[in-house]
Amino acid sequence: MAAEAQFWFAALLLLLPCLSAMAKQTYIVQMNHHSKPSSYATHHDWYSAHLQSLSSTEDSLLYTYTTAYHGFAASLDSEQAELLRQSDSVLGVYEDTLYTLHTTRTPEFLGLEMESGLWAGHSTQDLNQASNDVIVGVLDTGVWPESKSFDDAGMPEIPTRWRGQCESGSDFATSLCNKKLIGARSFSKGFHMASGGSFMRKSKEAESPRDRDGHGTHTSSTAAGSHVANASLLGYATGTARGMAPHARVAAYKVCWSTGCFGSDILAGMDRAIVDGVDVLSLSLGGGSSPYYRDTIAIGAFTAMERGIFVSCSAGNSGPSKASLANTAPWIMTVGAGTLDRDFPAYALLGNKKRFTGVSLYSGTGMGNKPVQLVYSKGSNSSSNLCLPGSLEPEHVRGKVVVCDRGINARVEKGGVVRAAGGIGMILANTAASGEELVADSHLLPAVAVGMRVGDLIREYVQHDSNPTALISFGGTVLNVRPSPVVAAFSSRGPNLVTPQILKPDVIGPGVNILAGWSESIGPTGLEEDTRKSQFNIMSGTSMSCPHISGLAALLKAAHPDWSPSAIKSALMTTAYTQDNTKSPLKDAADGSLSNPWAHGSGHVEPQKALSPGLVYDISTDDYVAFLCSLEYTLEHVQAIVKKPNVTCSRKYSDPGQLNYPSFSVVFGNKRVVRYSRELTNVGAAGSIYRVAVTGPPMVRIAVKPTRLVFKNVGEKQKYTVTFVANKGADKTARSEFGSIVWQNPQHQVKSPIAFAWTQLID
Repeated sequence: MAAEAQFWFAALLLLLPCLSAMAKQTYIVQMNHHSKPSSYATHHDWYSAHLQSLSSTEDSLLYTYTTAYHGFAASLDSEQAELLRQSDSVLGVYEDTLYTLHTTRTPEFLGLEMESGLWAGHSTQDLNQASNDVIVGVLDTGVWPESKSFDDAGMPEIPTRWRGQCESGSDFATSLCNKKLIGARSFSKGFHMASGGSFMRKSKEAESPRDRDGHGTHTSSTAAGSHVANASLLGYATGTARGMAPHARVAAYKVCWSTGCFGSDILAGMDRAIVDGVDVLSLSLGGGSSPYYRDTIAIGAFTAMERGIFVSCSAGNSGPSKASLANTAPWIMTVGAGTLDRDFPAYALLGNKKRFTGVSLYSGTGMGNKPVQLVYSKGSNSSSNLCLPGSLEPEHVRGKVVVCDRGINARVEKGGVVRAAGGIGMILANTAASGEELVADSHLLPAVAVGMRVGDLIREYVQHDSNPTALISFGGTVLNVRPSPVVAAFSSRGPNLVTPQILKPDVIGPGVNILAGWSESIGPTGLEEDTRKSQFNIMSGTSMSCPHISGLAALLKAAHPDWSPSAIKSALMTTAYTQDNTKSPLKDAADGSLSNPWAHGSGHVEPQKALSPGLVYDISTDDYVAFLCSLEYTLEHVQAIVKKPNVTCSRKYSDPGQLNYPSFSVVFGNKRVVRYSRELTNVGAAGSIYRVAVTGPPMVRIAVKPTRLVFKNVGEKQKYTVTFVANKGADKTARSEFGSIVWQNPQHQVKSPIAFAWTQLID
């Protein structure tokens, strides 16, 4: 091997002069980790030698990965990347990928506000104490350490196993970390390279873990923020703010910068977090869907899972489009978003005496009580109806309320455009793309957001009334809204394009109008002209639902330290509910129709029940390897994900759907019969007996054997087989249908959703 490497290096050196002038970018290089020649002391030395043969510049090597990934990130031109691909020791060379962020009533809504007594068999005091040993790592835009959400009053000493650190910077002192915020690091080399230059150069953005965006502080305080009394956003949502696991520790890894989050930086953050000793990894970010061996987050998450770390990722904000999911690997918890039972009503009273209800977080002085003229520019200027920057003519909107169609630019930016042109109010009206979904924003001027149906009525009124007027008013904070939860229209949907036999998303959690900690270096809207400061902000997105599940996983880890990540995941999935607070099936905010598992997965998380699920579907690392081997990947691709040279794929499933997953996605394709086996582990009482209940569409027969499971002991495992038979007359292009399998006894219901498709991709 050493002779091959030396020959290869010499050949590359001859080519070097004609390569150096080409444009460079960041590549992630996946190495055959185990073929390192013995002449190199470390993998870092070996990778450096590879690069020195290609480039004379010292700043080519950005990162060396040893844990989450095997390989390195480097600044290369396309020819150098191509030369690397030709080496036997290189498994793959990939361009750096840009990932995007998936942007106080929650604890009560989830049933977590029980300060005393028993909590599904666990005393609150014991659970709080056990939570002190759980560390939640958040990969995001950093942290605002001064936030009261990271107050460490009353917390015991940091667990001795913690190997992380608090990194200093020009705006971040190591003393800002404490017993709550126990680690803070930043990773920016990929961002610097993509910003047009060397990572060695000074950046306009301070290289420190400080959060200048707000997103990272919001997500980390949602997962594990301390109790903060009298929290609110400028008077809205007043109450005590707290994370899902308020006694757990937080470690912040800043991997996202002004232009987004680069795969090379994310991998470096994951690599470090795993070594540092986190128990939960929370990533409210993602890109498109790609094969798992090309997906840096999936590869890093595999190592985390293998080491007992629970990984929670946001599903994405590309709903209600089908097949719009990110982060679909089965060893990742993929989280969609639902609404809370809290609302922020605002009203538009039109000149025709009709009063419409919408939502708003506007906190200024308001419009007074005198109606003003209402305008809607649906005319020659195609962008003025969207209120894009520069599209409104001041003489047309000055002193008036403007109707703006939702879409293209940020909702709060539209209000800024109206204000800059002299408008004094805005009605933000949904179009078909966002349907009836209402997201409240902290607008810069009096504004109300309304759904598509109301929006159409208002647009019609403006266009047909000779003197249209409007008056906007605000209703503050309203609780116990019905129905709730409702699946957010923006929440990304299945099916899973990477592996259609794995149902995604896994669950939904609260993701609309969530109050949590905020960075004081930026206003609540994030706009440059927004000079307001707030210690808390209200945001929406699967970015907000993901850390809810991360925090709940931390609680389950505290209650059951011996449970694997897949056991925790199973507990959250099989106990999720699919009925709202009116006892009706969950609805979809996109159009008001009934939701389905492509949108809500197993349902909305219910922490109390998840702590004591009765049975779990456990999945070992070997099971995941057998799953990967069933995907028709090359052995090298499987080894790249698993990071072990001895993987042979001697064990593989006949179908990826054979994985012991807590849900089912049945793709009939050319078959009429699909048969899957599953194994359940008893985590309830000894002597538990369960019986099965099955629901399904009329065109599919479902048979489960056996129909009764008896568990004599705790920890005992029992298998069952389920056979799905499509009726002969079933239309091959039939749209997807759904059902469920429930194992139940008087104490527990262990529920698995089933999705049926007759073609490989659902129309």
